[in-house]
Amino acid sequence: MKVEELDIPKKLVEILHENGIITLYPPQEKSVKAGLLNDVSLLVSAPTASGKTLIALLAAIKHLVEKRGKVVYLSPLKALASEKFSEFKKLESIDIGRKIKVQISTGDYDQTDKSLGMNDILVLTNEKMDSIIRQGAEWLNDVTLVIADEVHLLGDEDRGPTLEIVLTKLISLQKKPQILALSATITNADEISKWLGCKLVESDWRPVPLWEGVCDQGTVIMQNRKNFQVETSIRGLPVDLGLDSLKTGGQAILFAETRARAASLATKASDAVSKYVTEKEKKNLEQISQKILEDNEHTELIRNLATLVKKGVAFHHAGLNQNCREIIESEFRSGKIKILASTPTLAAGVNLPARRVVISSISRYDGKYGVNKAISVLEYKQLCGRAGRPQYDDYGESIIVANANSDDLIDYYINGLPEPISSKLTGDKALRIHALSLISTTPGIKNEEVVDFFAKTLSGFQERKSTIKFKIQITLRYLESEDLIKQKGGRFIATEFGKKTSTLYIDPLTSVYFKKTLQQISKGRKHTIGILHAITNCEDFFPKFSLRNKDYELVSTLLENHADQLIESISEYDCNRSLLAMYYWVNESTEVFLSDNIGIESGDMHRMTETADWLIHAFYELAKLEKLDNVIDELDVLRTRVTYGIKEELTDLVKVKGIGRVRARLLYKNGIKTLDELESISVEKLAKIDKIGPVIAENIKTHLKKIR
Repeated sequence: MKVEELDIPKKLVEILHENGIITLYPPQEKSVKAGLLNDVSLLVSAPTASGKTLIALLAAIKHLVEKRGKVVYLSPLKALASEKFSEFKKLESIDIGRKIKVQISTGDYDQTDKSLGMNDILVLTNEKMDSIIRQGAEWLNDVTLVIADEVHLLGDEDRGPTLEIVLTKLISLQKKPQILALSATITNADEISKWLGCKLVESDWRPVPLWEGVCDQGTVIMQNRKNFQVETSIRGLPVDLGLDSLKTGGQAILFAETRARAASLATKASDAVSKYVTEKEKKNLEQISQKILEDNEHTELIRNLATLVKKGVAFHHAGLNQNCREIIESEFRSGKIKILASTPTLAAGVNLPARRVVISSISRYDGKYGVNKAISVLEYKQLCGRAGRPQYDDYGESIIVANANSDDLIDYYINGLPEPISSKLTGDKALRIHALSLISTTPGIKNEEVVDFFAKTLSGFQERKSTIKFKIQITLRYLESEDLIKQKGGRFIATEFGKKTSTLYIDPLTSVYFKKTLQQISKGRKHTIGILHAITNCEDFFPKFSLRNKDYELVSTLLENHADQLIESISEYDCNRSLLAMYYWVNESTEVFLSDNIGIESGDMHRMTETADWLIHAFYELAKLEKLDNVIDELDVLRTRVTYGIKEELTDLVKVKGIGRVRARLLYKNGIKTLDELESISVEKLAKIDKIGPVIAENIKTHLKKIR
């Protein structure tokens, strides 16, 4: 089926042609024939790179042309949401009699941006959509198409429950929207489609054929039992397999189980890869390397990355900040970086295809339990999906590095079926969060109605109602015992504390902990360390890093020196390394110091400050609810300190746009300590201060007038 045969605007056909899309892929054609453009809800289960994004775009434009209503695209990951936002933005150039408006929103769980309802296409994370539903946004009734991406993540312990609840609420709306659920190939797709009320579209078609195999001592055994030899070296089999792909012009991704292994594999490959880099590419890579150094503090991690990039190699993991990761991804896609070593959890959410994918170990590190465990078949298939670059490769290869167990690996992973998707909603944390949310948004709900709602979820579809009922009763008893909900006449309502907890989007366990902590705060002194301890110690803080042997003395000294700031009596055994990192961060420690001394990289620090900002805001709102005015100002100041990584004396200066932690400290050192002093200094004198200059000085002065 050709795209011009579709009932879509001519301009969209032109855009598709410009992007080389002339004929629909089989999964796309199947979806159209199944009723995609006729308001039929579908679950499309197909491999990576089989064209699911175009299916979503076609459905979206059809809804907008026919003025059916708003389109919501749901993503499990912020990075994936940004990627899809770029795709949907292309639709803004299409004339449908009015301008199409596309917006993305992925943060601020407890705040509903009123401007969201003024857009046609909304790209949201699952958590953001859940928050919007809790807020009761009026425009929800105008949603006529919901595109739920990566639906196989329903089986993920962390992300699955929220997606499940959001979908349950959406399919229960009075004006039921068309659902377009997009998933990797899953074993029980029929069960998921029945739950969603969707027609199932299944396909195993890929634009590039995929060959899977296992490598044992230099011999690669492919699934069709064809063998070939790989030249081995002291660099190790994963690197040798990557280099073997380069010989025929392919790129390779080496999946490693830990960050350290990813960096190690990249380093081992670097010298050998450099000979595959052209002179022109070397010049480009030199510039990219320099940019990485110019834009970041020179931690050991950054210096190592910059050195490797010059040779056409890189590593990719959560320790790198967003800026570095985006550079690496972009240059790998452009073909300048030939081999990329990456951790599997990060690469699973990023579109980075290569001719050959090498799985250096079937184990991966599980941060929650602190151990290595074997990846699932579904995870393996997701990693395989990165093999084969459409428009570049005639085939893709995925090879597992074996350890004398090649037959077992072929049977289990290559010939095995992905595990069925099973709900994770009835875990303690998920039930606490979502049962409270339901009661908070449905005041007066009866016990049996709570059970009935959860019976409509995937969990209710897969488990006995009696099992769900039992688990819910335990959860409701906990919520009632902590004064989050009340029962009267057989009906539940959320208390003010419960409502606030739900809208703040925090685990009730965290909220109860914060409330009890607030009640212990005494007047007339600061509690910086005590608050940071409560934040980094709570259920919702992420990432948490455990203390190393050498950290205990450091924490002990910190607690001793700031004993007057503690809220409750704690020892170093009650603390984690994230507390140390947060303390040093708000006291203006550099990324180099944090990396060298605390073992915390910039990517980790960014995620910690992002999480801490949200949790301090929650702390602040609960303090207001409890009318604890004595701590509100301190929390307000601490939130600014966490955001910018500054001492308290700089919190006024950073209110001005263009002044961050570095410029604020430079201004302070030059005697400009207040906004009054900043106002009184001339533009000429301001421009002479290091890292400012005439343009920034003018901008600072302009913005200062706006906030005064």
